[in-house]
Amino acid sequence: MKYLSWLLKAAFFFTLFAFALNNQQLVAVNFFFGTFWKANLVLVVLAAFSIGLLLGILLMMPRWWRTRKNHSPHVSPLPIAMPGKNAPDETTLTPDTLTMARDGL
Repeated sequence: MKYLSWLLKAAFFFTLFAFALNNQQLVAVNFFFGTFWKANLVLVVLAAFSIGLLLGILLMMPRWWRTRKNHSPHVSPLPIAMPGKNAPDETTLTPDTLTMARDGL
């Protein structure tokens, strides 16, 4: 399985490499107000792909944070024990009452 994965990665790399070699023409990307950018077609495609990837990630982040926040365990702060007021007496603190439940076991 490991060799198949490396073989697929190598095939993908060589396909992209062949695409880059076949598309070395200069293209002009026209912006507003008569400005333009001349670059190889491969660089223009790579820039468009990178900008789309970054934009997709940035637009997905708020939903991902909200989902992560909603699924995280809410930890409430422990109440502060006042000496002599709510403190349990030492006879009720046995090793059986002090053991905590282990998650997943």
